[in-house]
Amino acid sequence: MKKLIFCAVASATAVAGAVEIDGYAATVGNVTILKSDVRDEMLRRGVADESRYVEFRNRLIERELILKAAANAKLTMQDWVVEDRIRTIVDDSFGGDRTKLEAMLIERKISESDWRRKIKEDMVVAAMRWTVIDKNLTASPAEMREEYEKNSSRYSAGDRVSVSVILLSPENAGRKAEITRLVKTVGFNELAKRYSSDKRAKEGGVYRDIVPGDEFSEVVCEEIAKTPKGAISQWIEIAGWNFLLRKDDEKKSARRPFADAYADIEANVKAAKAKRLYEEWIERLKAETYIKIH
Repeated sequence: MKKLIFCAVASATAVAGAVEIDGYAATVGNVTILKSDVRDEMLRRGVADESRYVEFRNRLIERELILKAAANAKLTMQDWVVEDRIRTIVDDSFGGDRTKLEAMLIERKISESDWRRKIKEDMVVAAMRWTVIDKNLTASPAEMREEYEKNSSRYSAGDRVSVSVILLSPENAGRKAEITRLVKTVGFNELAKRYSSDKRAKEGGVYRDIVPGDEFSEVVCEEIAKTPKGAISQWIEIAGWNFLLRKDDEKKSARRPFADAYADIEANVKAAKAKRLYEEWIERLKAETYIKIH
């Protein structure tokens, strides 16, 4: 008996000293989220930074809350719609070659059924968010005028830049380290031609003399603004897509008139309102569901 107890303690000590294989991350209603689920989602989104674990755990909690709300609302996604989305992914990210998708899934040890389920859930979450929040968004004249006056730097007519872009699809996010290494010895534009999924990849990813807001999201514009001329940015991850930018040139200018900036002002007001409404919606869903962080 003493020998058995000794072996059990020794085994437990060895396990405790080893890398943790798995465990509970959170419980949402009757759904359990494992730590491996969180790291799988990080991998799917091309994020390797372990410091963002809590962020992605919280994302999965919100995802389960929204899927539960969608089920209660009887919101479904027909199979043909999902298949159409998958065809688009295969065309955009794998050059229309389905065998490349299958090879990626094998490499990452993901079953095709699980991958399809994730795609379907992505679509349900997006549809539910649009139904609850996005389709009802408005921007009043007073809200737009306040936005314009408080954030005048957003609406400069100038700040024209020339940038080169490498854009990696979620399926190719694993190439970030390789590109980061190669960019030190291989021309940025050559790497864009080789690896980028951007619409201008064939031209080396070059955007010449543009207003950043006309081409890129606010997050990318902020990175462009703080990147010195001639420098290469950090990787920017948005919903699994990864951007690497080089600022080639920049020209400063004055603020645009309100009328000229109208569409951008309206979009920014709606984006801020959508963020607030989303956070309020998630808090309501949390209040209705048992949630435990492990």
